[in-house]
Amino acid sequence: MCGIAGILGQPDANVLHRMNRLQQHRGPDENDIWMDDAVGFAHARLSILDLQSSQQPMRDHDGAVMVLNGEIYNHRELRASHPSYGFTTAGDTEAVLAVHRNACRRANRPLSAKEHAAWLSTLDGMYALALWNPIDRHLILARDPMGIKPLVRTNIGDSLLFASEVKAFQAHEDHRPEFDELALAARLVWEYPLDATTLLKGVHQVRPGTVERWALDGDGKATFLDSANIERQHLNPAPSWDPSLQADDLLETFVESVQQRLLSDVPVGIVLSGGLDSSLVAAVAHEAAERAEQAVPACWTVAESEENPDWVAAERVAAHHDLVHHQHLLEADAFEKRLPDLAWHGEDADVTVMFFHPLFEHMANHVKVGLCGQGADELHAGYPRYGDLNEHRAMLNQRMAALPDAHQRALLSGGLSSEEGWYLDAHAPSDATADLQTMLNFELEHGQLSNFQLRLVDRHSMAHSLEVRVPFLGQAHRTASYALPMDWKRSTHREEKAALRRAADLTNLPKDIVRRPKLPAGRATAPTMLQTFLDQRRSQIDELMDHYSQWKAVLKGQEELAIGLGLFEALHVRQDGHQRAKHSIDDLLTEVISG
Repeated sequence: MCGIAGILGQPDANVLHRMNRLQQHRGPDENDIWMDDAVGFAHARLSILDLQSSQQPMRDHDGAVMVLNGEIYNHRELRASHPSYGFTTAGDTEAVLAVHRNACRRANRPLSAKEHAAWLSTLDGMYALALWNPIDRHLILARDPMGIKPLVRTNIGDSLLFASEVKAFQAHEDHRPEFDELALAARLVWEYPLDATTLLKGVHQVRPGTVERWALDGDGKATFLDSANIERQHLNPAPSWDPSLQADDLLETFVESVQQRLLSDVPVGIVLSGGLDSSLVAAVAHEAAERAEQAVPACWTVAESEENPDWVAAERVAAHHDLVHHQHLLEADAFEKRLPDLAWHGEDADVTVMFFHPLFEHMANHVKVGLCGQGADELHAGYPRYGDLNEHRAMLNQRMAALPDAHQRALLSGGLSSEEGWYLDAHAPSDATADLQTMLNFELEHGQLSNFQLRLVDRHSMAHSLEVRVPFLGQAHRTASYALPMDWKRSTHREEKAALRRAADLTNLPKDIVRRPKLPAGRATAPTMLQTFLDQRRSQIDELMDHYSQWKAVLKGQEELAIGLGLFEALHVRQDGHQRAKHSIDDLLTEVISG
């Protein structure tokens, strides 16, 4: 796990070193850069596997150079299938280089993006990578199928810059961040950035499950060549599902996934919220650890009080399964103290998810790797909105109608551009919410998972140099979930996430935990503290609503986003925002309001 960054076209060692420093939280153990006349790579390492070697940037025997962020869970199998490579390390990075070299040698010519996608499809894991081949002078950028690991890029002059986090671009003196108003409009409607957009103009994500190919043209300008899909996500529901015959198979795919994600040369822990999803990770921890020949992970929970329902449920799950349980109450001033850090690391307008920061901070004092329950609600239709698509559609349409006319027309008219980060030429709520299968496909492919849930976990865990893995998104489990009939995910005559709960019934989880309804994570963890904070900031929220006057109508009902937008503007849009990351909320917001 690490932070990666680089420049194609006019690489500059000073900029690369600054990019490493801005992402040092992602990799405090080691950092290095590599460059030639065309490209430069930067890497900040968090050592998880092969602790004494596997330093990056890493070169193969033919001169190809790569930086990799993530974990390749089948790297041992990949190494075994390339016995002639001549490995010098025991980690997963060199296994990827071996697979790439084999593909290049077999073709004996430059590979197209589609051919790169073919060898990348053999990787089972979470990853973002950049690879430079000095023979064909092509750069490839690739991201895992679910978008668990981030990779963003932007053009500055003739150069292409890429990094794990948007903040790394502040290392370049010519980076001039500004709001992408259309992307912001979509985010205020949908509650997450759509497609490859970010809140910054000209800063885009590499699409999950995609490889891009770049090169320098005759004038030395970074130029996009082509891209190809490694894997797209599609639900493929079977006509029926019998829990008496198939629940055990569904559970087995999950146990295998947890077992796989215990692969580590450092201690592993579990993020235990007390909800069904994280509790299921805890329920299979002993069996998965025994299979993986690893220590049984301990658990971590935070909440605002010992009476909080999440706290009580997590305590019960840990005790029931004889797991070491670390519990921490949120500080009374947690929102005041931590929100600037949350905004700096989160790179969005979230404020309700503050609990992530102390949770991951406490975990990082003991372990370097965590397992969480993210992804289950997207796969198994756990969110309340999936149960009433008509109500959700009405809310989205109401927000859409509250946008400035020009932004509303742009999102609905069919003129969105792929060059600006859009996967579709229009985003009409009625299209995305036509039925449950359409809605789940939309959110898997257009940002709910990659741009919201997985971004939260990645940014806020890596803020404390903690790698968090996502067992529900394991290859076998997501394939099994895509085959479930829709009425076994959510229907009027069955409980929500019905198939998953039937699989959970086969574990030793207490039945009231298995049947526990879905609660919103941020507000469920600290509802009183959040509301008190917002009440105390009411006059400041009103000032920010006036400051963002064109968004005032769509912010109605989600006024806390005004604070989030103010903090984002102060830290990520205003010049040298990184120098103010430790300032107080008042200092940051006063600067924004005063202009």
